[in-house]
Amino acid sequence: MTKPWWETTPLSDMSNEQWEALCDGCAKCCLLKLEDEDTGEIAYTRLHCKLLDPDTCRCSNYENRKAFVPDCVKLTPDNLSALKWMPRTCAYRRLNEGKPLFDWHPLISGTQTSVHEQGHSIMGRVVSEETVLDEDQLDWIVDWEGNEP
Repeated sequence: MTKPWWETTPLSDMSNEQWEALCDGCAKCCLLKLEDEDTGEIAYTRLHCKLLDPDTCRCSNYENRKAFVPDCVKLTPDNLSALKWMPRTCAYRRLNEGKPLFDWHPLISGTQTSVHEQGHSIMGRVVSEETVLDEDQLDWIVDWEGNEP
């Protein structure tokens, strides 16, 4: 039996189409994350980027996102190891760490909705960062990878 392309193709050798297909659509990377200045610890929030469509968990202006959100990080095989804030469930991170994709990943399940159906996306559980004052951001911290809401 032949292994699927994501198990045999190094991240650095993937085509743009393959690279984009790795995204499971959870949208956790589009959440506002807060870093503790003393410890470097990263805390996820329920606050999403202004460009994220929370109903689809997709960027509303993906191709031009850097023009509107200058600090948006474009994932590449070269910067993945340095992005410690990527969710542990992220396909890019998992493959980079030599781990398999989860059964609910769309490439495994065969359906784009499995990530949402299995509760691994932010769908229905977030608000736009534009609706919350900066001083209130700490109130929106959540443990997405442990005790998910």
